[in-house]
Amino acid sequence: MPNKRVRIAILGTRGIPAQYGGFETFAEQLATRLVREGHEVTVCCEKGGDYTADTYKGVRLEYVPAPHLGPLSIVWFDTICMLKAARRHDLIYLLGYGAGSFAWVSRLFGTPIWTNMDGLEWKRSKWPWYGRLYLRFNEWCAAKFSSGMIADSEGIREYLHRQYGLHHDIKMIPYGAEIISTPPERALLSAFQVSADGYYLVVCRLEPENHVLEIIQGFKASKTTLELVIVGNSGSDTPYVRELKEIAGRRVRFVGTCYDKARLEALRFYSFAYFHGHSVGGTNPSLLEALGCGNLIIAHDNVFNREVAGDAGSYFNNSSDIPRLIEAVEKLNDVERASCSAAASQRIRDHYTWESVTTKYMEMLEPKCVSRKARKVRKENLKSWF
Repeated sequence: MPNKRVRIAILGTRGIPAQYGGFETFAEQLATRLVREGHEVTVCCEKGGDYTADTYKGVRLEYVPAPHLGPLSIVWFDTICMLKAARRHDLIYLLGYGAGSFAWVSRLFGTPIWTNMDGLEWKRSKWPWYGRLYLRFNEWCAAKFSSGMIADSEGIREYLHRQYGLHHDIKMIPYGAEIISTPPERALLSAFQVSADGYYLVVCRLEPENHVLEIIQGFKASKTTLELVIVGNSGSDTPYVRELKEIAGRRVRFVGTCYDKARLEALRFYSFAYFHGHSVGGTNPSLLEALGCGNLIIAHDNVFNREVAGDAGSYFNNSSDIPRLIEAVEKLNDVERASCSAAASQRIRDHYTWESVTTKYMEMLEPKCVSRKARKVRKENLKSWF
């Protein structure tokens, strides 16, 4: 049990129990574990979802209406959550810097705020120039006004140090994942019309920075007879998605998004190999989950993916590298495949268990780090910023 109970509000997600993306899963895993360690945790949730209870596994849930303002919705939502939480908590933990320009709100009330800086969202080409500029501004504000910054990978921490100076105390705490040792029910694959070991898999948002186009091009150029199954927002009518569908061909299937955890877990577990093309994030939850399933990993070659997968993955720079990697994977015998699968799971055991993640947060929550008595008055806060 901690020496001092800390009242924590977690913001920046749609809420828990997790039904959407990586941040929701992270919030659920961390919040429930911190509660078991004796802390009081509140997660702000979007009002109007399926889950309406006041608590979840000991975590308090506070529901806030989310306006329909397009890309500004999350900014408005997180800002309202911040205003509600600042007066009643000892610490606010903001996941992502989408509302970073309002991080000063928490500090104004004398409440420390941590920001998980996530990936380099402003680099995504889906945003217009003014959107990228605003996100970059949010990143700067989060770095300026946060009491503490948390990076989910060494690559992101190094970037933040270069960008904002060594005077910032930036902690590196990654996400976690579970190791899937019991095979899921094969019957769950019927929803996708695939059979075990009969397909390669991609799970991601269909955006240029995730290199789905290069994966498809390389896959089509290979000699494999297996399918490529792509889980993602294929229903979006964007130029990039249209381009992907135009070049896909008969061996590439788009199955849309999947928020059913059991089905998605089965789809990962029984895939022949897993493609991971992300390039602007840090520790990506999708890659961790693939490693936890013991998948053979074929990943885009960048500092983030190599940090996570290490020697358990093989890497491509462009589409021309992929046929060779597919050929190498399909030449492995059963013993070699089992060895590669074990190496993938071992990456999680060594670096990315939820228990080790929670331990690092517990160390940050020691009384010397978070204390109501240690809060600065508003005037001192404002003076320190400028």
